[in-house]
Amino acid sequence: MQRNLSFQLKTVFLILFGFSIIFGQKTATPTPKQTPDEQDEVLRVDTELVSVPTVVTDKAGKPISKLSAKNFAIFEDGTQQEIENFQTTEAPFEIALLLDTSGSTRSELGLITRAADAFIKALRPGDKVAIIAFKGENVDGQSEAVVDVLSDLTDDRAALSNALRKARTSNGTPFYDALEKIGERIFPDKPKPEERGRRAIVALTDGVDSTSAVEFADAREQLKAADLACYFVQLNTEDLVENRVLGDCGDETAMRFSKTQLRRYQKMLKPRPGTAKPVMEDFCDLGQFERLSISRSLYKSARFEMEELAKNTGGKTFPVAELGEAKAAFAQVAQEIGTQYSLGYYSNNQKRDGTFRKIRVELRGLPAGTQIKTREGYTAGKN
Repeated sequence: MQRNLSFQLKTVFLILFGFSIIFGQKTATPTPKQTPDEQDEVLRVDTELVSVPTVVTDKAGKPISKLSAKNFAIFEDGTQQEIENFQTTEAPFEIALLLDTSGSTRSELGLITRAADAFIKALRPGDKVAIIAFKGENVDGQSEAVVDVLSDLTDDRAALSNALRKARTSNGTPFYDALEKIGERIFPDKPKPEERGRRAIVALTDGVDSTSAVEFADAREQLKAADLACYFVQLNTEDLVENRVLGDCGDETAMRFSKTQLRRYQKMLKPRPGTAKPVMEDFCDLGQFERLSISRSLYKSARFEMEELAKNTGGKTFPVAELGEAKAAFAQVAQEIGTQYSLGYYSNNQKRDGTFRKIRVELRGLPAGTQIKTREGYTAGKN
């Protein structure tokens, strides 16, 4: 009897316990495990797609079109990478055309706009272009150099030609400000899959900034976020500027360094131990040797910055001795863009150590003598 009662009590207890689980408590939902694809997608949020612009030509130097991803193999520091993005030569480009209309180029505005117009006409019908230049703006009774967006992205060639006619000049060079504005206004959003590797800046400039509020490092990060390849028609104005900075302060044709330039130059200086950096606030207090030293340092820094941007974005520099050569250089840029494949991969090396990674692209299934031009590598991000 006691055994039956005990059995009945246990049965009732188990039934009540079961009801309490069903009605009184929520059953814990197991956390779903991520699939390999989902894990890979999470990883890529924090991993940069490395864009690899590539031009393929036959042994005669004629561009080869209509290739597919299977014709290419990418290696980073000797390790093969998986091609995640591929765009053919037919895919359109979006280009920010930056024209330096300041300083020593002011008297050649017509030559600059004609060369720019020829460049735009040499592009393919589907390519879109935005035009950016500099102009003087009255601020508190003084003329200041500012960035002038003449046109946002469009493939309307007539509208672009009209925009070029509105180009003006300035007495300063807000080069870094212009690079930042291109990232913020022309390319404010991350590229869509079909736009990856198909965005570029093409700039005609000597690269010597004089009035920007932002620094080069800030502008560089803005361009990096927008995934922009950088092409520079690198104008050599160094000799002309040197002659003008040596002039007397009372001479209207003389050129002075801005306070921004003097401040940047001071940052470059590495005084001997135990000595302080010289204070440079007034250009007219500088001797000729100091002026030459500042000018050469600024130009050396500008060339390094342009070459660094080109190297790390898959672009290229095209040095020209004078503006008369700009049209031919622009034609080279247009040809490079028009015959370019865009490859992209996520590096197997996840270290953010700021090191330079070498890139090698090999061709598959093409005849002997086929040639390839691509970027040498890139500098990894750094925490």
